[in-house]
Amino acid sequence: MRIRDVEHVQRVKLVVFVPLTHSDAVRQAMGVAGAGKIGNYSYCSFSMRGVGRYRPDAGANPAIGSVGNFESVDEERIETVCETVKLGSIIAAIKAVHPYEEVVIDVYPLV
Repeated sequence: MRIRDVEHVQRVKLVVFVPLTHSDAVRQAMGVAGAGKIGNYSYCSFSMRGVGRYRPDAGANPAIGSVGNFESVDEERIETVCETVKLGSIIAAIKAVHPYEEVVIDVYPLV
């Protein structure tokens, strides 16, 4: 999905998966960029912990683990809301502080 695919929607829910070591930095970057504003509250988010699993393939440059080996990482799923017009800058802010080469970000239109 591209950002322009949700431009007709005013607000979206944004979900990102991040290792526990970087969850506070990602949450802070999201809030500074404008995510998590609900009424008279800011920096609103919800988190759940879980385990991310993957195997870096040839050509990967993993922040955790090594090419060809399976890896398990304690991660946090961070959910927040944002205005669609701020989505691009929020995603850029996440990527600037997230340690992973490939950042998983889900975007759900709120209708």
